[in-house]
Amino acid sequence: MPQKIGLISDSHSYMDHTVLKYLQEVDEIWHAGDIGDLSVMEALPGGKVIRGVFGNIDDQAVQDKFPEWLEFEVEGVKVLMTHIGGKPPRYAKGVKDRIKKFKPQVFICGHSHICKVEFDQESNCLYMNPGAIGQQGFHPMRTMLMFDLELGKIQNLRVIELGRRGLV
Repeated sequence: MPQKIGLISDSHSYMDHTVLKYLQEVDEIWHAGDIGDLSVMEALPGGKVIRGVFGNIDDQAVQDKFPEWLEFEVEGVKVLMTHIGGKPPRYAKGVKDRIKKFKPQVFICGHSHICKVEFDQESNCLYMNPGAIGQQGFHPMRTMLMFDLELGKIQNLRVIELGRRGLV
């Protein structure tokens, strides 16, 4: 049975019914940082596995609840997640070393507010940044990613456009 994943980032204390509607459909919700306020995480649908990392805007309360880095495995897929990761081939400081050490199939980050998925040949892993679900920032379109994990593979990957930033 595949695990359905909803990947979000850069909420900056903002959550709306559109995001929550999509997240109702998943088994796990992953937040790649800049949560803003813990009320964002508390608003997520119940009965789901929640994984998250803190970002550069997150206060001590968020940092006490979520780590800077997560290394985990779901359905045979190894995942490495942090907030500030850069992008292939120019990752943020220390990211390449962590990728080499952990050898994930998927590296996830946020921070840029730019939705991007790219296979990094050099690191032999899939780079994923879901963009931003929040209203803060310069991104024109709010985005998130949804996908399935099953038997060591990522399937049914899709970008969800949540509407233009600034339109509430």
